[in-house]
This record gives sequence, C-alpha cells and structure tokens, in this order.
Amino acid sequence: MAAISLRKVEETAPALVSLYKSAGVSLAKHGLGHQRAAVYLVVDYSGSMKPYYKNGSVQALADRVLGLSAHLDDDGQVPTVFFSTDIDAVETIGLAGHEGRIEQIVSRLGHMGKTSYHLAMDAVIDHYLDSNPTAPALVVFQTDGGPINKLAAERYVCKAAKLPMFWQFIGFGDPHSKQFDFLRKLDELAVPQRRVVDNAGFFHAGHDPLAVPDDVLYDRLVGEFPRWLEAAQAQGIRPGA
Repeated sequence: MAAISLRKVEETAPALVSLYKSAGVSLAKHGLGHQRAAVYLVVDYSGSMKPYYKNGSVQALADRVLGLSAHLDDDGQVPTVFFSTDIDAVETIGLAGHEGRIEQIVSRLGHMGKTSYHLAMDAVIDHYLDSNPTAPALVVFQTDGGPINKLAAERYVCKAAKLPMFWQFIGFGDPHSKQFDFLRKLDELAVPQRRVVDNAGFFHAGHDPLAVPDDVLYDRLVGEFPRWLEAAQAQGIRPGA
C-alpha cells in the first residue's frame, strides 16, 4: 500500500498522477509495494548543467522523484540538495506547488561552479541522521560528470555503506563519456574489502533525459534497492540500530 493515496495525489498534484501510477507499477514489480523509505534528491548545479535546467530535464526528474516518493514516504516532500563546488542550496520540493519549483529555486542561486560529490553526500547524511529516521533512505543523485575530488567521493561512499542509505546515481549526458568512468568504478567497489555492502548504483539517462520513458526510469531508480535492503538487513544496518 502506498504511503500517500492516489486520491491525495489527485487533489494536491494532479499533474503527477501518471508518474505516481507508473512508479507504483515499478515498485510492485521489484517487491517494494509496501516498502517505506526517506527519499532524497541531489542535483548537479555545475556550469555544464545549464542546458538541462533550461530544457526542463531537472524539473522533470524532480517530478518523477516526487511521484516515487509518494509511495515510499507519507510527508509528500523530498529534501533536495543543489551542489557544485560547494552546497548551493538545501530545499524541500513537495507535491503541492511542485510545478516550476526547480526554476524558482535556481533563480535565487548564484554562480554555477564545479562538481563536488562528497559535500553533497555529507549534506544528505547530516539531514537524514538529524531527522531521527525510522526508515532507510533512497538517495537519487544526479550529475553530468565526475567529481573534482574523486578520493573524497570514494571515501564517502565507503563510509556511508555503514548507514541505512542507498545511493542511486543517475548520469545526464553522453553515456560513452570518460566523465562517467568514476561512477562506473563507484558502482563496482569491492564488497567487503572496500565497503560492508554494495550501497550504490549507477545508470545513464543519456543526452536527452526527457526522452527516457517513465517506466524505464523508475525501473532503473529502484532496481538495485531490494538487493541492498536485503544485504543491509543481513549486516544489521537499519535505522536506530
């Protein structure tokens, strides 16, 4: 059963009804129909991301994540971290008032910098731990390239493996670009030599993320989550543990 009912979504965010339904199908397919999770969104605000903000790709991702979150979390809101060289903003995107929300936030932000994963991860970890969580976290982490500090990002992924948090990285841009070599490496970090469980996944949304069908995107967003839940439980990694 979804955390937020279809009727509530119809009343508060009618434009997201189709996404909500599509997310529900993917969750059921992966055995997550009754799962609860705190859903986070992390979006890249580096200079090369400008076209994806301009053409609505980032807003579309936020809407899709909201449609997913409505099944997993009953508060109807997704904490969202905008990052570049530093943390540019930590905002909340909700079902109510979701339309145009990304543009609204970005209009208040300054210079688009470089790409620093570990600071964004740190912000999400702090927010999650400060919230006295009762459910694991699913973090959708969007970027269009590798980090300026690869060592720090790798260390954070390994250390975060001890927390009840799964990091689903999604790449915007050329799937064949060497910019994504680091994320492929993160996805394959050895267990248990480097981290206690496999706590990260990665997939490309390509040059045109808007062209990725909703059902395909949702399958990719949640496909690795069940295996992580099982592995984390086996290692005693859970909220409050």
